[in-house]
Amino acid sequence: MDKSAIRDAATVIALRDRRGDPHVLMGQRGATAAFMPNKFVFPGGAVDEADAGVPLADPLPAICADRLLEDTTRDLSHALAAAAIRELWEETGLVLGRPGAWPGTPPADWADFAARGCVPTASALQFFFRAITPPGRPRRFDARFFLVDAENVAGDPDDFSAACEELSHLQWVPLARARDFDLPFITEVVLAEVAARVHDPDPPASVPFFRNDDEASLFLRLRGDAARPDD
Repeated sequence: MDKSAIRDAATVIALRDRRGDPHVLMGQRGATAAFMPNKFVFPGGAVDEADAGVPLADPLPAICADRLLEDTTRDLSHALAAAAIRELWEETGLVLGRPGAWPGTPPADWADFAARGCVPTASALQFFFRAITPPGRPRRFDARFFLVDAENVAGDPDDFSAACEELSHLQWVPLARARDFDLPFITEVVLAEVAARVHDPDPPASVPFFRNDDEASLFLRLRGDAARPDD
C-alpha cells in the first residue's frame, strides 16, 4: 500500500464517570512506532477491508451515520463503526457488544472478539470529531473519532488483560489532567471538545472537522445535511 495515501481510520474516546469525575481511556504508543511514537493517544486505527461486512447487532445512531456522509463520496458509516469497535477490542481488550452468535465464520481479525460470545453493537457510539493528518507525515489518516460512555462496555472496564501490545500504560486518565501527558496536537484539540461537552449525553449539534489537504488547513463543522452518496 502507498504509505502516502490517506487511509480511513476510526478512533474511540471512551469516557467514564462523566457526571462526577470524568476520565478518558488512553495509552502510550511505542518508541519505535512509525506514527506518533511515544505519544499518549486514544485507541484507534485504520479501517480493514473486512470491517464493512461485519454484522452489527445494533447500528450507529441515524444522526451519526448521516453526519459521516458529509464531505465524502462513500458511505463508510458501517465500516467505521465496526473498525472503532475492533480497534477498541484489539488495543484495550474492552468489548462493545451484546451476547449473540455470528452468522457464519468471523473474519480473522474478529475471531477473538466473536469467541467472547458477543456480536458488536454500535448504538452507543457517537460521531464526535474528524481530522485528516497534515501533509508531510510518514502516514496519513482520515480519522473519525467516536465518543462512547464506559457504562456500555460489556464486562469490567478495568480489565485490559486481552489487549494487544500496541498501546502500553493503558489507563483511565482524569479528564482534567489528560493534557499534562505527551499528546499529539489533534488529541489536545479533541480533549478540549470533550471537556466542553462532558456533561451533555446527546450527540453534538455539529461535528468539528479539522481538514488538512495539500492546499490548506481548514476547521469546519459537519451538520449531517449532506445527501447520501447513492441518493
